Amino acid sequence: MTERVAFHLHRSPREIDPDTPLADYGIDSVAAISICGEIEEHFRLAVALTVAYDYPTVHAIGGHLAELLRLRDAS
Repeated sequence: MTERVAFHLHRSPREIDPDTPLADYGIDSVAAISICGEIEEHFRLAVALTVAYDYPTVHAIGGHLAELLRLRDAS
């Protein structure tokens, strides 16, 4: 996840702290939507276009995805 976020923010993955809000890195709506698209494609999950704002760090997004996957797999 960190690598994909870094790609969309035009940064090295080493520059991305998983607990730093993505807004601190200057995420814009285009990057946020691109990240959502990659999540949907990779995990085959529908996620809100606002996921990068609702879950503002890499760790928060990861936790949200883990919960969505758990719910999907439980059904």
